[in-house]
Amino acid sequence: MTDIHEQLRALLDKEGAVYRVLEHEAEGRTEVITQIRGNRIEQAIKSMVVQVRMSKKENLYYLANVPGDCRVDFDAIKAHFNAAGIGMAPREKAEALTGCVIGSIPPFTFNEKLGLLADPMIKENDEVVFNAGSLEKSIFMKMEDYFRIANPQIVSIALRG
Repeated sequence: MTDIHEQLRALLDKEGAVYRVLEHEAEGRTEVITQIRGNRIEQAIKSMVVQVRMSKKENLYYLANVPGDCRVDFDAIKAHFNAAGIGMAPREKAEALTGCVIGSIPPFTFNEKLGLLADPMIKENDEVVFNAGSLEKSIFMKMEDYFRIANPQIVSIALRG
């Protein structure tokens, strides 16, 4: 398996992103890692793999990215794709598609079978932070660089509160 952290850093360097890496104790829960890193929870990008059931025979997979103080609005994703059903992807599938253990998935995709969605509320912060392919490493970067480099579909998929 490719080291996603190194692949991500190589991409950010190639694209001229302004970022910094923070090494910390192993943690993947947004509420806990936010306190360890010392960032505001809304700066964090929470990334979850969702399974979009288009029909009995066709499933699509997307990495849904929302602010750390939000949860994924599955109904909004279902409506956006006019899907038959929606849910979290099974753990094994999510880890296979991302090359990461749950809790360490960065808000980028390196797999053509995994689409990328980002909620526009992420843009409320000048700087964003996320676990970067490792439970022990996070990346802080400019929000504008994130959207420029990741190039996600921007869809309202977050519920705050």
